[in-house]
Amino acid sequence: MSAADPKTLAERSEEIYRDYEFTTVRRWKERTGGLAIGYMPIYVPRELLHAQGCLPVGILGGGDDLEIIRGDAFYQSYICHIPRSTIELGLNGSLDCLDGMLFPAICDVIRNLSGIWKLKFPDKLSRYLDVPQVFEPELGGMFYRHELEELASELERRGAKPLEPEALRESIRVFNENRALVREVYDLRIREPWKVPSAELYVLMRAGLVLPVEEFTAMLREYLDGVRADEDRKPMDQARILLTGSFCEQPPLGLIKTLERAGCYIVDDDLVQIHRWLLHDIPEDGDPMDRLVQAFLDDSMESPTRYIDERGKGKELVERVEGSRAEGVIFCAPSFCDPALLDQPMVVKAVEKAGIPWTAFKYAENNGQFQVIREQAGTFADSIKLWSGV
Repeated sequence: MSAADPKTLAERSEEIYRDYEFTTVRRWKERTGGLAIGYMPIYVPRELLHAQGCLPVGILGGGDDLEIIRGDAFYQSYICHIPRSTIELGLNGSLDCLDGMLFPAICDVIRNLSGIWKLKFPDKLSRYLDVPQVFEPELGGMFYRHELEELASELERRGAKPLEPEALRESIRVFNENRALVREVYDLRIREPWKVPSAELYVLMRAGLVLPVEEFTAMLREYLDGVRADEDRKPMDQARILLTGSFCEQPPLGLIKTLERAGCYIVDDDLVQIHRWLLHDIPEDGDPMDRLVQAFLDDSMESPTRYIDERGKGKELVERVEGSRAEGVIFCAPSFCDPALLDQPMVVKAVEKAGIPWTAFKYAENNGQFQVIREQAGTFADSIKLWSGV
């Protein structure tokens, strides 16, 4: 049996990523009768939703395909773009297939979006998922476990299955299998970035937000088999770049393609962060709820949405640069993203101290013109190749 064509898989993934009617979600609901629960970016406990028979559905705004008509009425002009397009998707009926929405603690804008959602869709579950910023088990751990237990009870009242320890343990196993394959494809991109173009990886990860995890796992296996068997993908003389700052509102696909065309191999990033939020597998022994809580406390990615002592800001990013053998950093943050842009000066200080070249620009999810970004990224890539001594 021949390996799947990775380009075909990427094209299928892009179709899913651009499907704002959420056809895959609607078909899943018709097939199973289960609840589909949307969530905003970064992190929610998908294992818990899966264990209760729910489909976790990542909602990352409307990208560059959606015209905002009513969404602008809910937010000021100096607010990032993602809440406007999310409200627009809700009001135009695109999200009617969802039985609820979870809004994790990202920033004040997302907190406000959870309140607007309650007002506009009072019959659906709308929950702001608060998370601890103190990571001791007896404080943050107890708080977070209580949050998860309340969420499980609310889902059950809405028609989900009761949360059973064995079901949660099995869901942890299923997501561990998925996380291992995600790590594998990202590791392959570090070793051979020409084998895994970031534009392909991006749409693959975006598709994984709306597919059942079992289907996404099968897709990852097919993709890995396909790229390993593809002998036509050859290395080029491009600069190895770490892209950071895009953990919430996501860039349009055209921006990723622009960076690659400008001479950049993106060898690490924080795009579609939920797939890699937990750094390792969750242990499958012991109390599964305790394991889920402990993983969040001790094994999560560093992020502007998590408290990090000011003296430690940037240390993890420098380590990622070293681990991915990146030659430079591009700070790529959405306009008006307070968590990213307030963190950036402290992280830049650590990057400069380590002698790592960097540049920065901002975007919105509905950007359509990239010429300025292409020129800036191309100049940055050329300067690395010409003058860094690498």
